Amino acid sequence: MSDDHATPPPPFDEQTVAAGILADMQSEIERLTDERIRALAELDNVRKRAEKQVADERAYGASKFARDILSVADNLRRAIDASKDAAKNDPAVANLLTGVEMTEKELIGALEKNGIKRLEPKGQKFDPNFHQAIAEVPMPGQPHGTVLEVVQAGYMIADRLLRAAMVVVSKGAPAQPTEAEPPPMPGSNFNTKA
Repeated sequence: MSDDHATPPPPFDEQTVAAGILADMQSEIERLTDERIRALAELDNVRKRAEKQVADERAYGASKFARDILSVADNLRRAIDASKDAAKNDPAVANLLTGVEMTEKELIGALEKNGIKRLEPKGQKFDPNFHQAIAEVPMPGQPHGTVLEVVQAGYMIADRLLRAAMVVVSKGAPAQPTEAEPPPMPGSNFNTKA
């Protein structure tokens, strides 16, 4: 057998080859465009996360230090409360009390300047998100759940609770219904539709 009878190779079609190369190039362009879009989106997400972390650090970075310094503010308040009666009779104690009050005022001002607010909920409705009830006292003249006394002030840093206020809450009569909503009639809550 000779090589003369072998099947000749198919004719070379330049347009078919060019179309195949063009299709490969277009799919590569689409793949690279998709990768670029994904990389840009990831970069944007990283930038946003970093900005949020910086903002959180600015707002809440002093939380640990603030918790530690709150006992100083509490002790100043206790010293003021304990010496008020003695200050009425002794000018030296009165002068000392004035100094302690000024120190407390300056400390609270420094805390506020750094985004730490004191919670004084006396007279407000008890809110378990911001208050810790340590006692419940019967008080007929007050609605149930009213904060009667603040034993230890609470504090917020930015929009987060740093420490709940320790409070004494009234155990008065429950709030009376308003005239617009008369009390339900006995048996009116039953479903009579069958």
